[in-house]
Amino acid sequence: METVLVTGSSGRVGRAVVAELQRRGCAVRGFDLAPSVALPEPLTHIGDLSDRAAVDRAMAGVSCLIHLAATPDDDDFLTRLMPNNVAGLHHVMESARDAGVRRIVLASSVQVNWWQLERGPFPIRETDPVSPRGWYAATKMFLESIGRGFVEIHGMSVIVVRLGWCPRPGQEASLAATEYAQDFYFSPGDAGRFFACCVAAPPDVRFLIVHGASRPRRLARLDLTEAETKLGYRPQDTWPEGL
Repeated sequence: METVLVTGSSGRVGRAVVAELQRRGCAVRGFDLAPSVALPEPLTHIGDLSDRAAVDRAMAGVSCLIHLAATPDDDDFLTRLMPNNVAGLHHVMESARDAGVRRIVLASSVQVNWWQLERGPFPIRETDPVSPRGWYAATKMFLESIGRGFVEIHGMSVIVVRLGWCPRPGQEASLAATEYAQDFYFSPGDAGRFFACCVAAPPDVRFLIVHGASRPRRLARLDLTEAETKLGYRPQDTWPEGL
């Protein structure tokens, strides 16, 4: 049985991931700034990514890490993105290495291909040149690169997930008003199932970049072939299902 640490366990995606992993019998613990409603208090480590000691305590005995915690969109780079998405990533990755974690699943974003999302060509493949929206997407490009480095240097298995839009509370109206974005909608249920597939992926999956999304409403803007063939993921929802 896998012991899985989910950082960002109190967020929209984090709660769905925790619930699905528990349903599948995994031993799950969380790490977040706030308690997780999906986990009893002893299994939720309250802390900040900037606190390496707190990260280390949460990481002890873990076999798989799902790293979701981050500033989730464009924000001030020096005061928000740098400490949370760059320095925080450093603490999480180094803690996982020291703890002997075998697999790391990293949450990237489809924002690394933002302009192609609007203009094509479609479907976007993971090997297409990146076209980042801004500094937030740049931090995700950094995340993807260091993930590959940990595979080559430390022999770990790293799966990078370029997440579609799983709307946070209050964002549903924005997604409803943006028709093209409904093609890369990611329902909470599909997100939970997707990350569970990452945890269960074969050991020979060393480094993989995949798109995470539900079924497109109109146009397949994202190629989900790698997720389907390498991870066994099958999306079940289409916008607005699963909200």
